[in-house]
Amino acid sequence: MPSALNLLTSDLRRLANPEKARVLSGFFKTGKGQYGEGDIFLGVVVPLQRSIARKYAALSLRDVSILLSGRIHEHRLVALFILVNSYKKADEEGKREIVDFYLGHTKHINNWDLVDLSAPNIPGDYLRDKDRGILYRLAGSESLWERRIAIMATFAFIKDNDFADTLRISKLLLHDGHDLIQKAVGWMLREVGKRDRHSEEDFLDRHYRVMPRTMLRYAIERFEEKKRRSYLGK
Repeated sequence: MPSALNLLTSDLRRLANPEKARVLSGFFKTGKGQYGEGDIFLGVVVPLQRSIARKYAALSLRDVSILLSGRIHEHRLVALFILVNSYKKADEEGKREIVDFYLGHTKHINNWDLVDLSAPNIPGDYLRDKDRGILYRLAGSESLWERRIAIMATFAFIKDNDFADTLRISKLLLHDGHDLIQKAVGWMLREVGKRDRHSEEDFLDRHYRVMPRTMLRYAIERFEEKKRRSYLGK
């Protein structure tokens, strides 16, 4: 009888769409020298991947680790969906185990969608009432993806109207040269502003002169036109 892991990967293969895979390979920058170099896409849309994750919700962490370590993008995203779903249902000890597992596999959480769909829901949620020092260590990492995990995890705090760590980590990443970090920081600053415009504008007024243009544009995307022009023209 085939294992659950083999059945899962077979289900994904049956859902593969070569034309969609070609488009996604370009969208997620899988070419030589690009941030997603070597990533392989099957072309399975996210709602179907979520469905597969629910079907194989009981997959063991050992098998999740195997999925995460492969080059097929959908394998890694389904693995993360399984982790997120398991985390939501786990007791405190189970949540800690999943968070430790997640932080031990960050090298495989290596594209922006993988980070964005998991970081707020696993380490971010877990750290809502705990010491957040690990996020500052990740923010100082040489890994692009660990730095993105650091800022994206704070989305969980923002939803609690807790902005301090978002603003501190944004400051740490203020001079980051990668546009995927600039976009993520700008996005999180925008989310702060949706809940407390004063906190966002206070941060911007202190730092807009040195912020990368991409970061600033993302941060002020929802500002009224006059104020947007004011920041961009300063």
